[in-house]
Amino acid sequence: MTTGRLVLPALRWRDDTGFAHEAALIAEAIGFGAGGFILFGGTVDAVRDLTGRLRRDAGRPLLIAADLERGAGQQVRGLGELPPPLALASLDQPAVIRGAGLLTAAEAQSVGINWVLAPVADLDLEPDNPIVQTRAFGADPIAVGDAVAAWIAGCEAGGALACAKHFPGHGRTRRDSHDEVPTVSATAAELRADLGPFRAAIGEGVSSIMTAHVAYPALDPSGTPATFSRPIIRLLRDELGFQGLIVSDALMMAGARAGRTPETAALDAVRAGVDLLLYPDEPGRTAAALAEASQHDAEIAARVAESLDRYQRALRMAEANRIPDLEVNAGSAEALGDWLLSRPLIRGEVRGLAMPVQVDVIDDDLGGRYPPSSSSGAVTEALALLGVPQGPGGSRVVIALAEPRASKGRAGFGPASLERLAALVPGAELVVLFGHPRLAASIPEGPPVLLAWHRQELMQRAVARWLMEHLG
Repeated sequence: MTTGRLVLPALRWRDDTGFAHEAALIAEAIGFGAGGFILFGGTVDAVRDLTGRLRRDAGRPLLIAADLERGAGQQVRGLGELPPPLALASLDQPAVIRGAGLLTAAEAQSVGINWVLAPVADLDLEPDNPIVQTRAFGADPIAVGDAVAAWIAGCEAGGALACAKHFPGHGRTRRDSHDEVPTVSATAAELRADLGPFRAAIGEGVSSIMTAHVAYPALDPSGTPATFSRPIIRLLRDELGFQGLIVSDALMMAGARAGRTPETAALDAVRAGVDLLLYPDEPGRTAAALAEASQHDAEIAARVAESLDRYQRALRMAEANRIPDLEVNAGSAEALGDWLLSRPLIRGEVRGLAMPVQVDVIDDDLGGRYPPSSSSGAVTEALALLGVPQGPGGSRVVIALAEPRASKGRAGFGPASLERLAALVPGAELVVLFGHPRLAASIPEGPPVLLAWHRQELMQRAVARWLMEHLG
């Protein structure tokens, strides 16, 4: 069924089964003619094998997407990680951001991923925002627009489709759309000012834009979330002039499911102007609802035809732009990590650390629906590989980890982490903050604070090298 092309199910890796547990879903999706898939996790070999198998089983090209805001290694173990967007922007080097997009696209293609669900075009405006934070390039619409355009230029030059998200902007929310429908009370003038990065993305020729499951009463007085809002999507199409693919954020999120079945969510989104339906709860039911409605509902039939045309154009572009075996310097990501840490500390100065090094960990990312993006032990593992003695008797270093993550429910440190900070920071020689720089305000006065931006292994390895260099 060609209507099935508008549905993209999600396939998630498990350490115990790989992708084998997804066999039934894959068979169902191939059967109803899915337009592609979104992948979460896996190793290089497993993802490459899966994407090849999906295309062979389908007997046709597919869009294979992944969230790769921090490089292809964010999802695929063995590919390169990159620092988060806010860290890249802090370097004030557009060439670095273009290079990040290029590296991401090249490595994604090496395992069969041709659609990169990045960059984030949201603004880092709200300190209590639990989900954007370091995922954004910053707070200024012009500067963020420049960064978004540079990243898109690199990604699409590297042969993969890019996706600016989450229209019209998730930066002013204080709630997470994974768990509810956030409402933004900003004025229409404020919200239109926030559109700068999306205008820049469109000007750069971005292939796709993702909607937010967020309500903006100033833009749509009904309070309908953007994914299902005709006025908001008309703003994107008519006022901003975007003619590429509009894709929903994941339809399994509570912000999309509120008051809707999988079928009504799909039909409401398509009626509003969304082209592709990403990660629905019930892909088969979603595809069947589209097929049924397109036979009896002239409006849905017309919208499906429009969306299928945009899908086919994007697919042809992905196939035509593919750059096989593009050589990139993946080691440059390690240099980026070192560069970020070479900048002045955000508080105080380090006058020399003594061996052995005792590392105390405060991990604010434990618990919740989803696990942290990486282990908190990469610093100590890297120190061991570097031959640095560890234990009491020398310098004590506190590392504090706090990343933005789906369904975490808070922007800063939770009560347990604040209690541990109060207990462990006094008397330490250094605190390393793996999080947004504004979280430094929560760290008790005393020792200097090194900003490491994100808990990813890339930055933890960079911190280990930094510590070794500063040992007296």
